[in-house]
Amino acid sequence: MTSIPPPCDEAIIHSSPATAPCSASAAPWILAATILGSSLAFIDGSVVNLALPAFQASLNATVIDAQWVVEAYALLLAALILVGGSLGDIYGRRRIYTTGVALFAASSIWCGLAPDIGQLILARALQGIGAALLVPGSLAIISASFRSTERGRAIGTWSGFTSITAAFGPVLGGFLIEHGSWRWVFFINVPIAMIVLILTFWYVPESRNPRVQGLDWMGAALVTVGLGGVIYALVESSKRGWKDAAVIAALLSGVIALVAFVVIEVHSKAPLLPLALFRSRNFSGANLLTLFLYSALSGLLFFFPLNLIQVQHYSATAAGASMLPFVLLMFLLSRWSGGLTDRYGAKAPLVIGPIVVAVGFLIFAIPSTGGSYWTTFFPAVVVLGMGMAISVAPLTTTVMNSVPEERGGTASGINNAVSRLAGVLSIAVLGVAMVASFNRHFSSRLAGINLESGIRRQIEIQQVRLAAIEIPREVDARVSAEIRRSIDDSFVAGFRLVMFVSAGLAIISAGTAMLMTGRKRKS
Repeated sequence: MTSIPPPCDEAIIHSSPATAPCSASAAPWILAATILGSSLAFIDGSVVNLALPAFQASLNATVIDAQWVVEAYALLLAALILVGGSLGDIYGRRRIYTTGVALFAASSIWCGLAPDIGQLILARALQGIGAALLVPGSLAIISASFRSTERGRAIGTWSGFTSITAAFGPVLGGFLIEHGSWRWVFFINVPIAMIVLILTFWYVPESRNPRVQGLDWMGAALVTVGLGGVIYALVESSKRGWKDAAVIAALLSGVIALVAFVVIEVHSKAPLLPLALFRSRNFSGANLLTLFLYSALSGLLFFFPLNLIQVQHYSATAAGASMLPFVLLMFLLSRWSGGLTDRYGAKAPLVIGPIVVAVGFLIFAIPSTGGSYWTTFFPAVVVLGMGMAISVAPLTTTVMNSVPEERGGTASGINNAVSRLAGVLSIAVLGVAMVASFNRHFSSRLAGINLESGIRRQIEIQQVRLAAIEIPREVDARVSAEIRRSIDDSFVAGFRLVMFVSAGLAIISAGTAMLMTGRKRKS
């Protein structure tokens, strides 16, 4: 399952000056170091979704545990990615980048060796911190190493190879899961990280941004605690309920921390999140659109592999290849989409693109169980890819044109962080909806099956595992098949609900573009 390509990556590269331009001989090696480094985080973010069913089977994990495997990583990456960029500007981009790569590799080893789901979640959190250092570092190193006249070709090379990674990384990951073990998904990061470290130390010169005033540590701590509290409450509410003391305490502390974060940012001389940028209606609109649209996509990419592998009985390799048309369409149509923006402006594509995306989600909601990929999910994947291809280029343009040129790097970095935050919130919120829908449908179906009370209890206590519920062996084949159909149908019902909500979020994105974008920025 592919990761969602974050908006504004190329804009981030374009927006910074070349403070340490490289020689012609070093250029290919610097690109190799940054491409492989970016690929570490990109492949990991996509392949782990494919491994969720394997985690559930191997580590006896619930869907709540599976959410935390994804959320622990995504939460710290989203909360700290702006910090990672600032650390590189202050202490040296090469130093912070290599620190992030080394931390990512070490935590990958821990992930691969994790004996239980608790340790895997902790290791994924550490991996998220590493990613928060290396992701902005790879972009900043390209900016610093290539002059404006050389940057277009460098960005094209970087974009092309990362697109190849996005397309075929999940297929490789699925193959490793299917024919080896989910643990190899993490171990494969280690040799790649070693190559990145060698290339970076050998060829990449150190660079800094002397204009950066300082680092907003208080803001970084508050936003991490705030998001962590809210996400904990949302995820754990499916298991503990909203009346649970820990859920209530986490929600209240998270909200208080986020309010304090806003207050701190208003008064900070060097804020992590310059709130003044949001005075631009275009900038606010573009970020709201990003939040809604990428929330919708993140929900799909979390639950779709569970559907394919556990309900539709795809192999992990086939599931990894299922979104290949999506990536290829986004790559092939990106230049065409940019031409639309040049010809018609950004507003029309930003309205039309999310509407097409919404249609794609509705098509995802149609299939039940069984059937060929080409007649069930392939049409939805194609429509979704077309909608996103129409949307991403004008979204980047809107972000960059909504602020003064000297704030372009900050603006694009914020939008990139918002897209990642969208994924964190989406998996938590849509997870609540998915679990509630599954439980409602499955309880109704299970009530109609004649089972001994002890067997029924064994099944009911597993409901939080969703489609990974294990049917007791003592149940006869006919009844077991009936229970399995009930499980599959209940999961499909929950998946449809998630797709309907995602379609609604995409429509809201189109409405946001209609109402809040298209106005010229006041100089």
